[in-house]
Amino acid sequence: MERGIRYCRVNAFCTLLLVLFAWVPVTKTVITCRSCHLLDKWSGRELLVRMDSGVDFGKVSDKNGDGSVALFNSAGAETGQPDCGATDNCEHAHSVRKRNTDRLRSEKMPSDDKWKSVRSNGKVYNLKRPGSQGSAPGDPHHRVRRSTQRPDSPPGARPPPSFGNSTARTARRVPRSELRWNREERRTATSRQEELKLTSSTFALTGDSAHNQAMVHWSGQNSSVILMLTKLYDFNLGSVTESSLWRSTDYGTTYEKLNEKVGVKTILSYLYVSPNNKRKIMLLTDPEVESSLLISSDEGATYQKYRLNFYILSLLFHPEQEDWILAYGHDQKLYSSVEFGRRWQLVHERVAPNRFYWSKLGLDKEPGLIHLETSISETQALYVTCKLQNCTDANKGKPFPGYIDPNSLVVQDEYVFVQVSTGGRPIYYVSSRRDVFTPMKLPKYTLPKDLHVISTDENRVVAAVQEWNQNDTYNLYVSEAGGIYYTLALENVMSSMGPEGNVMIDLYEVAGIKGMFLANKKLNNEVKTYITYNKGRDWRLLQAPSADLRGNRIHCMLPYCSLHLHLHVSANPYTSGNIASRELAPGIIVASGSIGAELTSSNVSMFITSDAGNTWRQIFDEEYSVLYLDQGGALVAIRHTPLPIRHLRLSFDEGRVWNKYSFTSSPLFVDGVLGEPGEETLIMTIFGHVSHRSEWQLVKIDFRSIFNRRCIESDYVPWDLHDQGERCLMGVKRVYRKLKPIARCVMGKTYSVTTISEPCDCTESDFECDYGFERRADGKCTPAFWFLPSSMSRTCTTEHTFLNSTGYRKVVSNNCTGGVMEQYTARRQLCPSQAPRGLHLVTSEGKLTATLASNVTFLVFLEEGDGSKTSITVDFGDGNAFTYSNVSSIEDGIKHIYKNVGIYRVSATAENSLGSETVLLFLHITCQLESIHLSAPFVAVKNKEVNLTVVLSPSQVGTVTYIWWFGNNSEPVITLEGSVAFTFSREGISVVTVQVSAGNNILQDRKTIAVHEYFRSHLLAFSSNLDDHNPDVAEWRLDVSRVIKNSMVQATGVNSDQLLVTVLPGLPTVAEFFLLPDKQLTEGKPEKTATHLDQLSELVLSALNQNLVQFTLRPGVQVTVYAAHLSAAPLVDTSENHSGSAMLMLLSVVVVGLAVFLIYKFKRKIPGLHIYAAMQDEKEQEMIQSPVSLTDSTPSFSSQRELLTTLEPLDTEPNSQTIECIKPHPRVKFSSDLPTYIDV
Repeated sequence: MERGIRYCRVNAFCTLLLVLFAWVPVTKTVITCRSCHLLDKWSGRELLVRMDSGVDFGKVSDKNGDGSVALFNSAGAETGQPDCGATDNCEHAHSVRKRNTDRLRSEKMPSDDKWKSVRSNGKVYNLKRPGSQGSAPGDPHHRVRRSTQRPDSPPGARPPPSFGNSTARTARRVPRSELRWNREERRTATSRQEELKLTSSTFALTGDSAHNQAMVHWSGQNSSVILMLTKLYDFNLGSVTESSLWRSTDYGTTYEKLNEKVGVKTILSYLYVSPNNKRKIMLLTDPEVESSLLISSDEGATYQKYRLNFYILSLLFHPEQEDWILAYGHDQKLYSSVEFGRRWQLVHERVAPNRFYWSKLGLDKEPGLIHLETSISETQALYVTCKLQNCTDANKGKPFPGYIDPNSLVVQDEYVFVQVSTGGRPIYYVSSRRDVFTPMKLPKYTLPKDLHVISTDENRVVAAVQEWNQNDTYNLYVSEAGGIYYTLALENVMSSMGPEGNVMIDLYEVAGIKGMFLANKKLNNEVKTYITYNKGRDWRLLQAPSADLRGNRIHCMLPYCSLHLHLHVSANPYTSGNIASRELAPGIIVASGSIGAELTSSNVSMFITSDAGNTWRQIFDEEYSVLYLDQGGALVAIRHTPLPIRHLRLSFDEGRVWNKYSFTSSPLFVDGVLGEPGEETLIMTIFGHVSHRSEWQLVKIDFRSIFNRRCIESDYVPWDLHDQGERCLMGVKRVYRKLKPIARCVMGKTYSVTTISEPCDCTESDFECDYGFERRADGKCTPAFWFLPSSMSRTCTTEHTFLNSTGYRKVVSNNCTGGVMEQYTARRQLCPSQAPRGLHLVTSEGKLTATLASNVTFLVFLEEGDGSKTSITVDFGDGNAFTYSNVSSIEDGIKHIYKNVGIYRVSATAENSLGSETVLLFLHITCQLESIHLSAPFVAVKNKEVNLTVVLSPSQVGTVTYIWWFGNNSEPVITLEGSVAFTFSREGISVVTVQVSAGNNILQDRKTIAVHEYFRSHLLAFSSNLDDHNPDVAEWRLDVSRVIKNSMVQATGVNSDQLLVTVLPGLPTVAEFFLLPDKQLTEGKPEKTATHLDQLSELVLSALNQNLVQFTLRPGVQVTVYAAHLSAAPLVDTSENHSGSAMLMLLSVVVVGLAVFLIYKFKRKIPGLHIYAAMQDEKEQEMIQSPVSLTDSTPSFSSQRELLTTLEPLDTEPNSQTIECIKPHPRVKFSSDLPTYIDV
């Protein structure tokens, strides 16, 4: 699970959990064609319904995971999925498929009049031929479209829909609900003259039978305009191939096709509406064909087309300015428009998807401010604020000092949340009212694995936290007004994974009743439903109904048996779901659930409460979608069934009595229901299909004819809100005005909920435990074992007074007065005089590393002590130190720039008259490692130590780790030094590999070393004309080494296997040759080996001294090879006894070395004398990066020098030079090779 702060409203699911605002201004949801769900040969048919709720719900929330419609959160919470935006990705992910029935019939179905068998989800269901009743999948959320075309009918023939009233055998046992449906339909078939009918009209979208997706928008309240966009989405191509735009101006009685107005060849993909002006419509074309948008300012009557140079993935409309829009493109670029899409301007690049927000009036400085998260790398992001039309670096703000975790920015109401991971553990920060960021204080040992921001309503935060020992449950925590200090509200709340990988929390906020929530909690491996009336302060189980639907007594005693509800909701705002409530109908809750010891998915029934959860009644013994009509004055129920229906049920008395009405003459597969925005509507449209090949059927239902009159004052009755008799809830007694159950009248659009509130005296139940306190079994709040109450005086670090907690705090939004208020309320006291305690020093990024020359921000926190009288001294460890008079002066952090690489001891000291405290931080200042070079001898002596050194470029990059592999050893050697000594115990060719790790960068080099027990080595010099043709590159040295070896073999007759030659880097050109003994002659005879090598040396040196070794470099360039008079390194004898000649030669080398040094010092005064001491920068760079070869690893003829491998003392005085990583001189670079010359 991706780690990060996520936001979800207080309903049963979190769509995209960190999104706090919906991304388009109209409700967009997916109603799946329930009659098109079988097999993989089905194409999708969806209905994306748009209303004016100001929310774009984007994707369907498929609670079943099978493409069926999940049910809407009737609380009206924003559950937007902004990534759907203007792309079809979301549709594709949730589209159901329409079966290729022609192929199925021709290959598998008999041609006679027999049953057809279709398999779905592992079960076999039989669909009857025309003239008989068929069954379909029993999943109430999974409707199957029947095929009515005869197998032998001609292609393209469309038989009329036929629904018989007879029954026949099936391959499975028919559920009771389906048998009851059969009986009811038989009865209604014979008595349709007497049945109750609704005023309705049907309109078919002719020509759109192949279209499998649709988007619907009702222009707004008091408007008769409905727009509908139907599309054919090709799942193989992944794009829309056809589209039609329909418009109705009479509440859906008739529709006009507008394809000619938008362009006959134009393919439309999405429809948007301004949330501030419903007359403004925006249509997006399919980007696979063209990237354009069409704009209308007259409710879709006429359109203007505008080209786009980018693909729109999602839109975010300004909550107040009707023409201001943010558009997120496919290339992570954010664009803005202040002309309702007519012109676009680039705002910022590398913007994280779904992480951009409009400013909020009263909190941000200007309305055109944008909050956004920009991506820096896979592990780093930045929170920046930008001006709408002028997002330059000079105008950017960085409210959070440092990097944040990717996809963690959440801006909701007055709060801003970010996450920063340190040492593998996340730290969550919150800013209230755009103030400074402060770490969120959860109980000390919460150790969250995951955190979701559930709600930020009414000046407090509700967060769901999955702790280290939880897997499928979350704990609910609530904060005080600042969003900083959190206490536990409910443990082990159930969660589930949504179809898009989003976490859905089983928590539901009841609409219309402030402070009322329902939650499903796991207790002893049983899921039970709990209810609270005071924002989580107290929870209890639900009392089950006393009788079932048939009046039979239900024996269910708390706490062993209770009512449990399914709390999953749908993104469809006009289709009721598992649970539904409305702001305009307080106290009425409709939900599906079960009775027993725990919540089950079997034997699900529908329940209703009219008194806010105190008593419940069973209304159906199977699942229904229940919608609110006339602001809750009536309820409409449509049965969840895979079968076509023609009836709905209507209740005027809060679900006590349900009347059955027919809404169409022919049964219809219902895909969705759309009403005029707001529950006050009396007009409703049902969308469906007669068969899987039919057009969209739009049935408009007018309920006005069934109401007798307008409601008058005598039709209402007062209702007292209570919790099992307790009327004081959230500190007040509330009395609502409700419609009498016997009244059958229209409340109308002017109706509003009337509430009379009377404050109550405060009691202990109006207070929850304060931060650091836990509730005991007796209800008292006592300090947790980890909490020191004195630490709550930490506000003294910035103020003169603090609140001394009593262990309790008043529930947010609780309006009680008097009573025990004074006893439980924290008391403000003067800060005590005390020594500083709890000093913290961290970097703003929470890291212990920083890059050279970058601004490092240090944050200093003091838990206890009088901040106004406590001075803070910060020593940066580089000779610079600053003292601040008080803590408040460094709230924004202390910035410092380091000028050298190294490890710095940074200290902060807090001091006042009563004492002091010091804290240390060791900060690594690093530089980017560009290249490495492994310096190693070309030939090494067996069983003798060899020095191997790594040269870094730049030479100082900070803390470095070296990882070595020698020969065939699989286990590496890890060192902190760049030099190692190694002994090769076997003769032959050995490969040495080294990797250098500096920060996040790892580089590697490899050298091949020839290992022998005995050998001789001598230096070679060349005629001066060779230097004129020496480019000093590895390939040239390799080729010349081969030519020199061949010339020496020809001149001396030495076996080529006994001779090795390598040209060393640099100028003047120098080479070295190695003589190896003949194994056949000297094997096991050490005394002969020395003699044999001496003879070979004399032979080769004689040829060299006689100028017999020559080669032609190019026509006209003849090069002579000489023997150098002196070796540049001591001769090493591998025998036990040291000969006198070897000692003499060793002494000679020392003398000559001194002479070379003197010559080097005065070489500019001696014309014509060239001693190798320096090389060109680009040549050395070539040597470091050249491919591995024998010549590359040969040491150079330069004096051996010590490499800088430790940090030198840093300058204490400020350096006025330009700060950069330490690099060699740009023009001259000393050789990085360490020569090792051996003579045996």
